[in-house]
Amino acid sequence: MLLTNPSMAATKIPVLKPQRNNTAKSMATNANMSSNRRTAAPITALESRVSLVFALAAQTSSVSQRFLMELATETTKYVFPNRRFESRSFEEALMSVPDIETVEFKVLRRNDQYEIREVESYFIAETTMPGKGGFDFAGSSRSFNVLAEYLFGKNTKEKQMEMTTPVFTRRVESDGEKMDMTTPVITRKVEDQDKWKMSFVMPSKYGANLPLPKDSSVTIKEVQKRVVVVVAFSGFVTDEEVERRESTLRGLMNNDPEFRVKEGISVEVAQYNPPFTLPFNRRNEIALEVERKRE
Repeated sequence: MLLTNPSMAATKIPVLKPQRNNTAKSMATNANMSSNRRTAAPITALESRVSLVFALAAQTSSVSQRFLMELATETTKYVFPNRRFESRSFEEALMSVPDIETVEFKVLRRNDQYEIREVESYFIAETTMPGKGGFDFAGSSRSFNVLAEYLFGKNTKEKQMEMTTPVFTRRVESDGEKMDMTTPVITRKVEDQDKWKMSFVMPSKYGANLPLPKDSSVTIKEVQKRVVVVVAFSGFVTDEEVERRESTLRGLMNNDPEFRVKEGISVEVAQYNPPFTLPFNRRNEIALEVERKRE
């Protein structure tokens, strides 16, 4: 009977909604704030050192990569040589010259035996070689190192300058300091004292504004514009080879219709290659200053 009572069937029973727990919310907020405080806390000394190690490692890697790139660029200059010289023979065709700065010149005339060049002016660093020969290993190495130290920073400005080519070795008369030729290291001989001098050609971008040497045995000089006769040959340079080729070149110039060797001029030898170059790939030149014959 109770189930059929219409008044009770129509009565709605209220539903109670659960209320949010303010205590739980407060606890969650406190936990988040505590977490944030922990995140913002300063790193420990150990963590700082570890970070520094990683930073230095990254920097070292970057420097190493730049060094390797620079090394590859410099090596390319020797692996892919400059082909500015025209070959007159099979021997010259095998010669190579590093793709670095050299003395500027213009070829006035060329034949199968020699070449006449007009060489532009340039500056050199020069030193007297020890010993009686111009091409003995000990004397050449010592003079080369003295000049290289100046070039790479042993100067008043501690300036590191670029290497050029060739190296000149020159023999001259004792009463003159005249200098000819282009880029290499020059070794020259003072006849009555049996001495030679070696020279590095200075990078052209410095002009006359070169730093002074700290070593008193090194001097800076300007080589004036001039005309020279040149013969190229491969292999290693010896005093005997230079003497033989100089004698042959002087004989050839006696019959030249336009030029003659200037009086009192001594031979100059240019070497274009680093020591590790194979003999048949090496380019050496002997040169004598010449002048036009008077009509």
